[in-house]
Amino acid sequence: MSELEITNLKIKVAGNDIYLQRGGSGRPLIILHNDMGGSGWLQLHNRLARDFTVYLPSLPGYGKSGRPEWMRSVRDMALVQNWLIKELGIGSTNILGIGIGAWVAAEMATMCHDQFNSMALVSPVGLQPKSGEIIDQFLLSAEEYVELCFRDSSKFKEIFGPVPSDEQKEAWELNREMTVRVAWKPYMFNQSLPYLLPGVTTPTLIVSGSDDKVVPLSCSEHYREVLPNSRLEVIKDCGHYVDMEKPNELAQLLTSFF
Repeated sequence: MSELEITNLKIKVAGNDIYLQRGGSGRPLIILHNDMGGSGWLQLHNRLARDFTVYLPSLPGYGKSGRPEWMRSVRDMALVQNWLIKELGIGSTNILGIGIGAWVAAEMATMCHDQFNSMALVSPVGLQPKSGEIIDQFLLSAEEYVELCFRDSSKFKEIFGPVPSDEQKEAWELNREMTVRVAWKPYMFNQSLPYLLPGVTTPTLIVSGSDDKVVPLSCSEHYREVLPNSRLEVIKDCGHYVDMEKPNELAQLLTSFF
């Protein structure tokens, strides 16, 4: 999809191999994927790589990255990601988290308030909704859940094909196993996080799709309430996977913000 030179890296952190891709040039930008794992180098990444050196790590237990047996929480995952940034030697950076990746980014920010120049949280989980509920994806097959994350099913088919491959379905199931391990009880939120985030003054952009059937808008509104230097943008006619369904609109928001 890209004419950029994409470099594949493997870095050992806490005794575990983390795989990541790097492309583009400019200021560093870390992008953390959603709860179904990364989907390769996408249109959004191409657009952002015009202005940034983009780093796409696979979170521990997702994709090719190793699965630490000791890891039992999203906060554990955030600690490893902070260590990864240190190993990359990139210093202060911008960060973009998507879905569970947004939760990881938020946890990282509470651990080191000055680490990020700015932070973007897209379709974030991690805070308990004040109204509505985060859908229980495990009542659905992996394919049904991923398709539900799109408002426009044609976008789902464009990215994953009319019928997702068996290899893709297996990858989704393995990634969901890791999600269960770190985010099951309570489901997809940390009861401590709303008390820790008010100390994070990092400029933060929160983005949600107007037709997200997976995570209620109240999650994003809750982030806006507790993060003192944040604003919320809602992209129209878009589902949960904003990064895949509306990549150009999201890229425009992000490049302007960062």
